[in-house]
Amino acid sequence: QVQLVESGGGLVQPGGSLRLSCAASGTIFSINVMGWYRQAPGKERELVASIASGSSANYADSVKGRFTISRDSPKNTVDLQMNSLKPEDTAVYYCYVHYKPTWYGLEKDYWGQGTQVTVSS
Repeated sequence: QVQLVESGGGLVQPGGSLRLSCAASGTIFSINVMGWYRQAPGKERELVASIASGSSANYADSVKGRFTISRDSPKNTVDLQMNSLKPEDTAVYYCYVHYKPTWYGLEKDYWGQGTQVTVSS
């Protein structure tokens, strides 16, 4: 089983910045994709940003130019730097991995427990 520990959420004023961090541990052979999803009240969960091994980052159109995802593959960590935050960025943010627990096993998806980000004056 994999564990994802998220940190960095909180309350911030519009235009402000926050940095989310996520560390993966447990039974992990390899992680192909690490990323962040978010879910606002009454809305479906959506992909915010992701980064695959040996590949460039992928962003939702709504956050391009404001958010930056970074990954430390040897440490199995992924961060999301969020700048110029808007009230519409308010949501629970979930760390996500697409990984293989063993060399012979199938790849799996896993989400963390989530961390609340609130953008409000």
